[in-house]
Amino acid sequence: MIGVIADDLTGAAELGGVGLRHGLRAEIVVRGQPSGEANLVCMDTDSRDCGPREAGRRAALAARTLHRCGARWIYKKVDSVLRGQVVAELEAVMPQLGLRRTLLVPANPALGRTISRGKYFIHGKPIHQTEFARGTEHPRLSARVLDLLPHSDHYAIQVVEVDDSLPSEGIVVGEAASSAELQRWAAAWTCDQLPAGGAEFFGALLPRTGHMWVATRAKPTAHLGTGPHLFVCGTRSEAAHEFIRAARKRRAPAYSPPRGARITAAIANSFARQAVATLRRHSGVILHTGLLPVREPRAAGLRVTSLVRIARSVLQQVPLGQVYVEGGATAIALVRRMGWNRLTVLREVAPGVVTLGVGGAPCLWLTVKPGSYRWPDEIRKLAGLAPA
Repeated sequence: MIGVIADDLTGAAELGGVGLRHGLRAEIVVRGQPSGEANLVCMDTDSRDCGPREAGRRAALAARTLHRCGARWIYKKVDSVLRGQVVAELEAVMPQLGLRRTLLVPANPALGRTISRGKYFIHGKPIHQTEFARGTEHPRLSARVLDLLPHSDHYAIQVVEVDDSLPSEGIVVGEAASSAELQRWAAAWTCDQLPAGGAEFFGALLPRTGHMWVATRAKPTAHLGTGPHLFVCGTRSEAAHEFIRAARKRRAPAYSPPRGARITAAIANSFARQAVATLRRHSGVILHTGLLPVREPRAAGLRVTSLVRIARSVLQQVPLGQVYVEGGATAIALVRRMGWNRLTVLREVAPGVVTLGVGGAPCLWLTVKPGSYRWPDEIRKLAGLAPA
């Protein structure tokens, strides 16, 4: 069994999808213990927005659990643009596994996310000049990788090129300006170091441990679950804005809570009733947080909480077949509110867009993606936003 520790649900699902691509049976554990039926277990610590101490505690607990369950090796999934408590979690996991060095390769060159000359680029543009500088949580305000990572009191942090010699201990950030360089990092990995990074590095490591890419025949999305569908969009990324604007242009049913008002239980119930009534006339509904910016993190979090409360009420009233959730914080909030503790990875629709089976709800299929990723055309068709 291979273990993965991820700090949010979409990251865990993304690596589950990579594992599925390589012939692994993957599950995501939100709460409790692995089932023992999967050979890839992705534990979501939900620690992206925790303080360093709490994030480290959760990561260490996940490492102990996976090690106790017999994981042959463990991968620490981090946000590809290094948001969250990356250093604190690596510091916590290494001693649990008896390791003194981490090989951290967060870049995803296939998605245009590269590290070169000690700096992070998005499609060739310094990251602090992209939408990642405008995030409510963890804005990326510098392109210099060492500025994106907090200082460590326990380990030296170095950014190195693929041909450089590695220090005997510490946190080593590998530069990767191309997928070929990332593959070279995978070839250089040895079991005396903790592998960490994004989805592409994990995918490059799997063949090293005997798990080759396998061709699978994907089921059409229309066959995944039955009944109406619900989109829950909890981010304000450029991809989310484009999706909602397209929905409005096509007059697809889309609702968001009123801006500025405190979303009471009565208001949330009113919105839920409106969505339920719409689902009796249409095949799907979009719930979103709104297009106007929210600068204060607490206010943004409250709107996501309200959105999830509305979505839960809809799920309790309508037998939905498919739920599509955008954003890791939104996805885990809904999963926890619904009491779904373990999810089975069923399908990788596109890189980072993964369909999950829900234990105890066999007719419901949950598809999640990070906020910065675009919904594939296959899924946009269900919302009436792409040509059939």
